[in-house]
Amino acid sequence: MGGLSADTPVDAKRDAVARRAEGRWQRLIAGDVAGAYEYMSPASRATMPLDLYKAKHKVGMYRAVKVDNVSCEGDACTVKLTLTYDHKRMKGITTPLTEKWIISQGQAWFVDRS
Repeated sequence: MGGLSADTPVDAKRDAVARRAEGRWQRLIAGDVAGAYEYMSPASRATMPLDLYKAKHKVGMYRAVKVDNVSCEGDACTVKLTLTYDHKRMKGITTPLTEKWIISQGQAWFVDRS
């Protein structure tokens, strides 16, 4: 399942995490919240049921995402991205976000810090 580990070369980790982060946000943009939930770390899923995760994300709100930077140390990675979304009174709001990802069980996983 991906074959990633803390010992994977940094460039390979960054590329894999960037792809996973992009994939997760593309699911959210498409309104597939359950699909985005599958990118969460097993520990995050254990503490946040799918129904609660769904309640946190408004379908149709997100428009676009751009992964700006990924940095990794060992099995921990930080993803900086730019998200474009709509609010009921404003459209096309762009905001920077920072996400934490971990490498575990051969894969990169999103860590929900809420």
